[in-house]
Amino acid sequence: MADLIAQLRSGLPETAVQTDPDVLESYRYDRAHFCPAGVPAAVVLPQSTEQVQHVLRVASAHRVPVVPQGARSGLSGGANAVDGCIVLSLTKMRRILEINPVDRLCVVEPGVINAELSRAVAEHGLFYPPDPSSWEMCTIGGNIATNSGGLCCVKYGVTAQYVLGLEVVLASGEVLRTGRRTVKGVAGYDLTHLFVGSEGTLGVVTQATLALRPAPKPPLTMAALFPTTRAAGAAVTAIIGSGHVPSLLEIMDNTTIRAVNEVKDLGLPVDAAALLIAQSDADDPAAHIAELARLCRENGADEVVEASNATESHMLLEARRLSLVAFERLGTTLIDDVAVPRSRMVDLMDGVAKIADKHEVMIGVLGHAGDGNMHPTVVFDQHDADAARRAQEAYGEIMELGLRLGGTITGEHGVGILKRPWLLQELSPVSQRVHAAIKRALDPLGILNPGKMLEHA
Repeated sequence: MADLIAQLRSGLPETAVQTDPDVLESYRYDRAHFCPAGVPAAVVLPQSTEQVQHVLRVASAHRVPVVPQGARSGLSGGANAVDGCIVLSLTKMRRILEINPVDRLCVVEPGVINAELSRAVAEHGLFYPPDPSSWEMCTIGGNIATNSGGLCCVKYGVTAQYVLGLEVVLASGEVLRTGRRTVKGVAGYDLTHLFVGSEGTLGVVTQATLALRPAPKPPLTMAALFPTTRAAGAAVTAIIGSGHVPSLLEIMDNTTIRAVNEVKDLGLPVDAAALLIAQSDADDPAAHIAELARLCRENGADEVVEASNATESHMLLEARRLSLVAFERLGTTLIDDVAVPRSRMVDLMDGVAKIADKHEVMIGVLGHAGDGNMHPTVVFDQHDADAARRAQEAYGEIMELGLRLGGTITGEHGVGILKRPWLLQELSPVSQRVHAAIKRALDPLGILNPGKMLEHA
């Protein structure tokens, strides 16, 4: 390892290569602390594409694994270190290189924080829609690695829809540039979107060209409380089925409501079975919100609160953004990420409730009701072996339930380590072979984020 470290340092600034044991420990995990993680040989913090190239050339020469990392806000162990690896942290590459109002695009480095980009483009009257709940800390590179969605995806879609082009350093150290700056373009295979969602297993993104939209009107929000999850589901069906496109449509079950109330007393009724939060940035958001509220009342809502200004809208949305923090205060969290057809969302929620009763574990259900991407969250004490076993069994049954309902094991968090066993259930043998062939073509030595996604790819 001494030779490896020396060669890394030969092409990098003195402080870019860290080997202190305390530093190494702090980079072992993303937020999936219950997933296995090894001890890296070094943590490298490059500041340019050329420095990333140097790291990958050295790693290839020594056949040492490389684990790319962003803010480590991931929830599936996709950024967890492996023994003896080089952790390649891209957090120092955080420049916004260009904002172009005419072409409606920006060019950024992977370490740019999502919320910082949103605020920067807003100064030009523009809007970058993908907004994961962790938007104040997650990076654009991490968003690209997992094809993150967010609260606004019901109207605006997920990260892939905004990635026009990428600069990627391959395992060999070569630089591949994909995509283009034009609105349209079909020359060659769509290599750009091959890398979106690949979790750092095919290459390291060092620059991204992203599409922007004109800034919408300030949104207004409503919250509706329901006596049953089925009534909330009926309201979602009515909203979507009537052709409405809210800019946000989120749901929280009773367990989630209670957990949030323990963190911050927002006055949420603890006897409500479900809370539906909708937001509109339409030309007349007040009228649109009123129509959504009417549909909620017609489908059994006990109470509907309509925000009259941005401050009230922010307060209503705060409950949803606090959900993960609330659960983490109660114990270790196993956060599922199943996406099912919207018409099966209530079947998923009711099925999860039965799984929670069967295994005697706390499971809160929240998520993006507008597109069927739900986040059942199992809360347990990881120091209690029996509790951990029951939590893992419940988690697995939720995955299988989602697949039976015609869904997928991950809508936006990625496979990582956590969901790898179920990926083989979702992908056909032919699909698995194609995945493996792509991996071998781009990473023949298998050094990029090994053990993630398809273990033997």
